[in-house]
Amino acid sequence: MSTEETRAAWDAEAAGFDDEPDHGLRDPLIRAAWRDLLLAHLPPAPARVADLGCGTGTLSVLLAEEGYDVAGVDLSPEMIVRATAKAAGHNATFAVGDAADPDLAAGSFDVVLSRHVLWALPDPAAGLARWVELLAPGGRLLLVEGCWFTGSGLAAGDTEALVRATGRDAVVRHLPEPIYWGKEIDDERYLLVS
Repeated sequence: MSTEETRAAWDAEAAGFDDEPDHGLRDPLIRAAWRDLLLAHLPPAPARVADLGCGTGTLSVLLAEEGYDVAGVDLSPEMIVRATAKAAGHNATFAVGDAADPDLAAGSFDVVLSRHVLWALPDPAAGLARWVELLAPGGRLLLVEGCWFTGSGLAAGDTEALVRATGRDAVVRHLPEPIYWGKEIDDERYLLVS
C-alpha cells in the first residue's frame, strides 16, 4: 500500500477510532489501567515523550495530564485534527508525519512511545533504528504491540529481537488482562520496555 493509500485508510478510520475501548480510553477503569501501566515504566514528569503513530492522541493526552511534555506524530491528518482538539489545554503538540521517520530532532526525547505501529511499518528494523536515534542518553522505548487474531502483528519474540538488534536490552510484559482491552482476548498483546 502506498503512503497516500495508507493515509487515506487511516483518515477514514479516524471518526470511529476512539470507539474501541483501548483506543479512546473512555471507560475510567481502562484509562486508569493504561495510566498505571505506562507511569510504572516512565521517567518522572516532565520528561519529553514522542508518541509515534499517535492516532487520535489518547495516550499523548493521558501522559500530558500527568505532566509529561508530549509530541505526537501520525500519518493521518484526520487523526491529528482529533488529537489536537483532544489535547486543548494540555502540554501536547501534534504534527502530520511518518512514524517510521518522524521529523523530530535526534537525541531530544526521554521516551519514544508507540502503540500498535511497529508491526505496520514497511521496514520495522529501520523504523526502530530511527526511533532509537530520537532518544536522549538513558532514554526509554515503550512499545505496545501484539500478534492479533487477524494474523497481523509482531510476536513478542520478534519485537524483542528487533530491539536487541539495535544494541538495547528489552523486557516484555504480556498484557492478557481484559482491563486493557475492554474485553477478553485470546491473542498475544504486550508491552516491551527498553
